[in-house]
Amino acid sequence: MIVIFIRAFVLYMIVVIVMRMMGKGQIAEMQPFELVITIMIADLAATPMENTSVPLINGVIPILTLLSGQVIISYLSLKSTKFRGLICGKPSILIHKGRIVQSELRRLRINVNDLLEQLRSKEYLNLSDVEYAILETNGQLSIMPKPDKRGVITSDLAVAVQQEELPVTLIIDGKVNQNNLKRAGYDMSWLLKQTENEGIKGLHNVFFAFISSEGNFHAQEKAK
Repeated sequence: MIVIFIRAFVLYMIVVIVMRMMGKGQIAEMQPFELVITIMIADLAATPMENTSVPLINGVIPILTLLSGQVIISYLSLKSTKFRGLICGKPSILIHKGRIVQSELRRLRINVNDLLEQLRSKEYLNLSDVEYAILETNGQLSIMPKPDKRGVITSDLAVAVQQEELPVTLIIDGKVNQNNLKRAGYDMSWLLKQTENEGIKGLHNVFFAFISSEGNFHAQEKAK
């Protein structure tokens, strides 16, 4: 009995330490590869915990191996946008300017009832109140309501508001997203000038830069 208690306690502490090293994200916020690793770690820890004939090291080594794999994948995802897109996928726009993107629903195998249920869970009962709905890579649905539905004051006073667009990410960790830059209607010389106006010398020194919904440019320099 004492042996089982000690083995269970040791494995519990190892799993807790490993999960802390993996990060602080909640289960609902995990990327697919993180969720898979979490499930596998739980299964590997359960086997030597309930079967005393299995050496404890047989559970510890695979758990540490999975931790190493998770750290490597996370690092590569941080440094490479293409690798992150391959492993985690990309956000999908399900509603664009108030209209359901049917091709995306078919590609993701999501029916309209599921989409409406997600909208109701976000307290949007009417589809007509939604300007954009984006399915994030972690499975969460992000919603941007229509301008006149974003606040009771604006709606009640019938104040005219400008139509907003989605923010456009231009630079992440010193790497320029050429497709977004072109889609926004700008070129590299404009981008370089904007970053210089923000007091940042060289695009490689930009940690994050984007064009806000209001059309304003924002940039943050890398920490030194």
